[in-house]
Amino acid sequence: MSDGRAIAGPDGRLRCPWGLSAEDYVAYHDEEWGRPVHGDDALFERLCLEAFQSGLSWITILRRREGFRKAFSGFRIAEVARFTDADRERLLADEGIIRNRAKIDATIANAKILVDWKPGELDTLIWSYAPDPAARPAPASVTEVPAVTDESTALSKALKKRGLRFIGPTTAYALMQACGLVDDHLADCLARGAGR
Repeated sequence: MSDGRAIAGPDGRLRCPWGLSAEDYVAYHDEEWGRPVHGDDALFERLCLEAFQSGLSWITILRRREGFRKAFSGFRIAEVARFTDADRERLLADEGIIRNRAKIDATIANAKILVDWKPGELDTLIWSYAPDPAARPAPASVTEVPAVTDESTALSKALKKRGLRFIGPTTAYALMQACGLVDDHLADCLARGAGR
């Protein structure tokens, strides 16, 4: 694990090292991370969760994901856009989520912007920044996986220009990785290419 290359799990199959760093990660790594995600509400959820993750470990968010879904009406944009000050106070008291005022406010504000977009517009915008899969070779080690790319910087700028908050280039790249816009599973990882 120290060299950042894929390592064998209990089943003997090779995985990205982070995918074996906690029990909760195995299914997320094997079945979800890096698989294409489409749909405005689904992408809104990932956008929000990546924003909440900022400054924290992803495992913290993953373990509270169901709490977030319950608290934010399944991340249905139209419903979150109707949240009131009472909802904001409810969220600030909800122990099932990360109670960060700025991130809660950004989630509600972003929904209020996105509710006026055309159906499919968020999906189309985000996916328009997916790079050519052949443009970058499969990473052999986690040291070869970037935290920010030109595409994530451009996506961040595009979303901010439209008024969205809490979506910097690093958060945008984490979104791209999680939603399959890029495949950053290591070359020897069992999940490499599974989403394509």
